[in-house]
Formats: sequence, structure tokens, C-alpha cells
Amino acid sequence: MENIISFVNICVKDGDHILLINRQHDHFKGWIPPGGKVIFPESFFEAAVRELEEETGLVATNLVLKGISGFTNEGAYERHVYYDFLCTAFSGSLKASREGVPNWWPIRSLDTLPMQAEIRQRLPLYFRAGSFESINYWDNDTKVISKNSTKLYD
Repeated sequence: MENIISFVNICVKDGDHILLINRQHDHFKGWIPPGGKVIFPESFFEAAVRELEEETGLVATNLVLKGISGFTNEGAYERHVYYDFLCTAFSGSLKASREGVPNWWPIRSLDTLPMQAEIRQRLPLYFRAGSFESINYWDNDTKVISKNSTKLYD
């Protein structure tokens, strides 16, 4: 039986800046968008609002589901599915959390920030019209992403 684990990512955009968290623990080190695991039985939108507030202090007042991304591990018959949201309206004040310190970055500077390649590849997909699907296939033997399949929908 397939094991599916659900997560949310929230790309918070304010003009030409986006909000990223400087995460410095476990295997997700570097600048990342806020997000995390969906806690059953909450909805995906509820999870996005909760994760954003927990990790940054901001409360989303709009969310647009932009795409689906994640990792498929065929060897373990497991999927990590990420529901990717864009947030362009919010209230509250920034605060650090156990996930890291949030900071606003100009979109044009993203190439200079230390972050995982998969995140760097996915971020521009939030800013385009339409939606996307970006699935990474995990190779259990080599412990790396063996391929990526990205599809754009207008």
C-alpha cells in the first residue's frame, strides 16, 4: 500500500520581495519558504495558515493554491506531497520560531542565497501565471534525486 505524507509550502510575496526562513537544523538547511506537515484532519488551507503563523508570526489573509510538488520514492512506495500556496496579503509582525529566522529578500537576489537546489528551481513557479506540478523522484540506493518532472499549466 502506498504511503502518502502531506505538507504545505507558502511563498509569501510582498511586491518584489519574498519571505524565507533561515533554517539551520536537520537536512533542510538554508533559506526555505515557510511550511510543514499537514496535521490530520485539518484542511490543506488550514495547514498553510497555521504553518505560516507558527513559523513567521504572519497571518495569511489570502492564499492561492499554485501547484503540487514533492518527492516520490518508488523503492519505498512512498510520496511526500507538497501543496504549494502563494500568499500576497497578510497581517501580523515577523518573529523568529524554532524553524529559524524569517527575512524578506528581493526576488532578484534569490540566486545568491544558500538554499537547496530543489527549492531554488521551484520558487519561480509561484510567480508565473497558471499552476504547476513538480515531482522529484528519489533513488533509494544512491540517496539523491534521480530525476525531476515539472509540468506547467496555463
